[in-house]
Amino acid sequence: MADYDDFARAQLPRLLRYATMLTGQREQAADLVQDVLVKAYRHWSRISGTDHPDRYVLRMVTNGYLSWRHSWSARVIASGDLPDEARADDFASDHAAREDMWQRLARLPKRQRAVVVLRYYEQLPDSEIAGLLGCAQATVRAHAHKALAALRNGLAIEQMAEARET
Repeated sequence: MADYDDFARAQLPRLLRYATMLTGQREQAADLVQDVLVKAYRHWSRISGTDHPDRYVLRMVTNGYLSWRHSWSARVIASGDLPDEARADDFASDHAAREDMWQRLARLPKRQRAVVVLRYYEQLPDSEIAGLLGCAQATVRAHAHKALAALRNGLAIEQMAEARET
């Protein structure tokens, strides 16, 4: 199983980054990747025979995320009050913007979130995303369209609320 050990060492950072983007939480991402690597170890003789074992395991992570029993998106925990206004040179504003995007992503349905992460973080084309998710390319495009519309809609609603307050 030295082949598996080499594979796991080489792919672990990528799998953890990918799972963190999906789950939004490092601890849950580590749990997900650990579960997947245990399953991959059990079936390594079959997985290692595929053309792209890395893509096979990436799909296992995606499927694990989509079928996880607990709804991660329902467990968003606020980390504190955001300042009313951020200074242009305030590094906290960058952190607040990233945290806001994490929360927006967490509210997306799991398949839409998976498509957004695979497309914009992993830089995969629609054909590969469709293969990983087991759906048609048109479905991938539809999920991406709906996810981006939901993300934009959330921004528009906040901007309207801010305009009313001022």
